[in-house]
Amino acid sequence: MLVFIARRLLLLPVVFIGVTLALQLLMQLLTPYQRAAAYVQSEQQMNRLDEIVVLYGLNDPWYVQYGRWLGQVAKGNLGYSRISRQPVLQTIGQRFPATLELAIFAIIPVIGVGIWMGTAAALNRDKLIDQVTRVMSIIGWSLPTFVLGIWLLVIFYGWLGWFQPGRVSVEYLTELAGNPDFKTYTRMLTLDALLNGRFDVFLNALKHMVLPVITLAVVQSAQIMRVMRSSLLDALGQDYVRTAKAKGLAPQVVTRKHARRNALIPVITLAGFVLIGLINGVVITETIFNYPGLGQWAAQAATNLDYAAVLGFAVFTAMMVVLANLLVDVLYGIVDPRIRYV
Repeated sequence: MLVFIARRLLLLPVVFIGVTLALQLLMQLLTPYQRAAAYVQSEQQMNRLDEIVVLYGLNDPWYVQYGRWLGQVAKGNLGYSRISRQPVLQTIGQRFPATLELAIFAIIPVIGVGIWMGTAAALNRDKLIDQVTRVMSIIGWSLPTFVLGIWLLVIFYGWLGWFQPGRVSVEYLTELAGNPDFKTYTRMLTLDALLNGRFDVFLNALKHMVLPVITLAVVQSAQIMRVMRSSLLDALGQDYVRTAKAKGLAPQVVTRKHARRNALIPVITLAGFVLIGLINGVVITETIFNYPGLGQWAAQAATNLDYAAVLGFAVFTAMMVVLANLLVDVLYGIVDPRIRYV
C-alpha cells in the first residue's frame, strides 16, 4: 500500500503543473492590467497597476509569465482581493474553516443516506421500497439547489421562524466579537464553542447549519443513491456472487463481504467529487443562506470582477481536486486490492 501511495504522490506535482498551466493560459485572455491584480498585495498598489505591469513583465511571452506567476504562488502570494480588502491567501484562510465545517456536517448524511437507500433499493428490486427510493432520487436530483434552498428558507424561517440564515445568531455574533475570553482555535465555530465550554453557542451554530445541510443532502445523496443501486444490482449478478450463494453463505454475508464492497468503487469516485464540491465552497447554498464561506466569497468576487480573488479561488480549487483525487485513489486500493498492483 505504501508503494501505491508513493506512486500517486509522485504524480501530484505533474497534475498540479498541468492544472496551473491551464489556468495561466486562460489568464492570457485577460488584459495585462487585469492580470496585474493577481500581483497586488495592498490597497495602495491598486493605483499603481502601470508600474506592476512593467515590474512583472506582463507583456512578456506566456511561458515566461507562467514561471514567474508559479514562483509567486509558491511564495503564497495569490494577489489582493478588492472584495475582502486583504490578501487572497488571508481571505481563504479565514473563510475555509467555515466551509470545511459545513462540508463535514453535510458529507455524513450525503454519503450515509445515499449508500443506505441505494442498497435497500437494490436488495428489494421492483418492490415498494425500490419504487419509493427511485421516485425520491428522481425528485431530489431534479430539484435545483436554489429552488430547494429558497423553499426551505421561506417555510422554516419566513413562516415558522425555526431556522435563521447566517452562521450564528446576531446576539451571539455580537457577544463573541467583543468577548476576549472566547478563544479561536480552529475557526470552526462548533468545535471552538465546545473547546471554550459554550454549549449554547454550539447548539446555535448547529441550528444554523440545519437548512444548508438538508439542501445539500437532498440533492447530492440522490445522485449517490442512484449510482449505488445500479452498481449493486450489477455486482449481485456476477459469477462470484452466485458462487458465494452456492457455497451456502448467508445472504447478509454475500451482500456485505462480496457484492457491496465491489459496488462501492463507482460510489467512491462520485463521493470524491461531491466532497471536492463541498470543500471548495457550495456557491449557491452559501449565498442563499448567507453562510460566510468560500462559496459566498467566490460568488461576490465573480459578480464584482475581482480577478485576483477569482484566480486565487481557482488555484485553491485545483489544489483541492489534486488532493481529493489522491484520497480517492487510496480508497480504491483499500476497497479493491487488485488496483494496488496495476
